[in-house]
Amino acid sequence: MRILHTSDWHIGRTFHGWSTLDALRVVFDAMIAAVRDNHVDVVVVAGDVFDSSTPSAEAVTMLDEVLLGLRKAGARVVASSGNHDSAARLGAKAAFAAAAGVFVQTKPQQIAEPVTITDDHGPVHFYAIPFLDPAKMRTEWPDAEPMRSQADALRHAMHLVRADAAARDGRSVVLAHTFVQGAEDAVYDSQRDILGGLDKVSVPTFRGVDYAALGHIHGRMTLDKQVRYAGAPLHYSFSEAGKPRGGWLVDLDAHGFAGAQWLDLPVPRPLAELRGTLDDLLSNPGYDSLHDHWISAVLTDNEHPMDAMRKLQARFPHCALLRHEPAQISADDGVSYTELVRGKTDLELIGAFLTRVRNGIASDATEADLLRETISGYENQSLRG
Repeated sequence: MRILHTSDWHIGRTFHGWSTLDALRVVFDAMIAAVRDNHVDVVVVAGDVFDSSTPSAEAVTMLDEVLLGLRKAGARVVASSGNHDSAARLGAKAAFAAAAGVFVQTKPQQIAEPVTITDDHGPVHFYAIPFLDPAKMRTEWPDAEPMRSQADALRHAMHLVRADAAARDGRSVVLAHTFVQGAEDAVYDSQRDILGGLDKVSVPTFRGVDYAALGHIHGRMTLDKQVRYAGAPLHYSFSEAGKPRGGWLVDLDAHGFAGAQWLDLPVPRPLAELRGTLDDLLSNPGYDSLHDHWISAVLTDNEHPMDAMRKLQARFPHCALLRHEPAQISADDGVSYTELVRGKTDLELIGAFLTRVRNGIASDATEADLLRETISGYENQSLRG
């Protein structure tokens, strides 16, 4: 049996305010073609099918389209819910989907009820473990060991899986949406807020199954030859730039795990970070090839240039992020606020303020004339009043 391990589709997610649906459509079309060309029997999605618990109509339609395409390409699909999904919504039509060869497992009560798919060597049992909130699992499993952490919840879930698998003939695959010890290097900026306080599950938790298809981390990662993360199909953070996108092609033979190879999927719009002055970024011919990239621009001008984003987007239409990091930082003069304002005219006060907040750059002659005119007009108006 050949399995394509994917995860974290995040259908409906935006990238710095831009829709990613068109890019995902490109990736899904390539995935469907790869399933057909590589004779994939089963596609697994280890959680976070949607990016929101209330996905848009467009996101739901896209999921229908990709599932239909995968089925037409000859694969069945097994999916579980992640922390971004609404388990209830994702699993609402599970009974109807199963009749079409798409198996959506979102309920903790179903963990020991595998989806069984048979090949020439016999049955393969797919156990889908959704994202488990330990507080909720205390009610679901009142007789289990104390459920203080997600690691506790995963240990109990895998105990249920192993007990059920031992009573059946055949091989076993588990899907789990969780953070496993050793995956820290694959955590990107887009996930740090989510994962910062999350306890880690140990790799041995998944012993006893032929393959553990993990989700929740957006980067490719091999924790053990039979315990892997596939990562997300798109780059969702500039910190992910250059990282491969795709999934694992996993082969099972009569004895179980027989190997895994990486399947690259296209990156519809690569990411690049540019650093320099605004004039350099706008004129340097070396950046011509980045016209269609997502761009994160770091401006090193000592003063923040006016209208910088509009100008950058004229050259790089998909410039999505702008930061200002001056190449030179004006040293703190140590002057207190009281000393700064003592004995100064209004014009001098405003000039001192502008110099301080603009990294030591004082008003030029044109600005000074404008300030002088404004102050004079205000004073004249006050006298007339």
